[in-house]
Amino acid sequence: MATESSAELEHVRSYWARMKPMSPIYTFLLDDIVLVSATKGNVKAHLKVLPVHVNSKGTLHGVVSSCLMDWTGGMAIASTGVDNSGLSTDIHTTFVSTAREGDLLEIEGKASKVGASLAFTKIEIRHAVQDGKVVAHGTHTKYVKAK
Repeated sequence: MATESSAELEHVRSYWARMKPMSPIYTFLLDDIVLVSATKGNVKAHLKVLPVHVNSKGTLHGVVSSCLMDWTGGMAIASTGVDNSGLSTDIHTTFVSTAREGDLLEIEGKASKVGASLAFTKIEIRHAVQDGKVVAHGTHTKYVKAK
């Protein structure tokens, strides 16, 4: 899995490295996520679906999709150069299809606006193969006002 290099990508990777140890849920569910690209306001990551990610039916658990919405929204905001991606005020996830253990997911986040108080993001989770079939999409709003 090739990754692109950019100043934004290095900033987001650094932000993730600082944040990850402080978040047990991210460490548990997203330990193997790979940031593959970032430009200002945009991030892309890959996650292989592991046994810990599936529900009793053997498909991607909804909580993992929602966790990805939360994480990716924050990373998209971080890609704008800020050192704090804020606090969640709203996360909306629409479940379109599913994935199974072993599938490779591509997660893409876009910061549509990062203002003085709020940031708005859009996220899409899709199969990295299988013609990019969408698994879920959503929005994430964060309170970003500096203290």
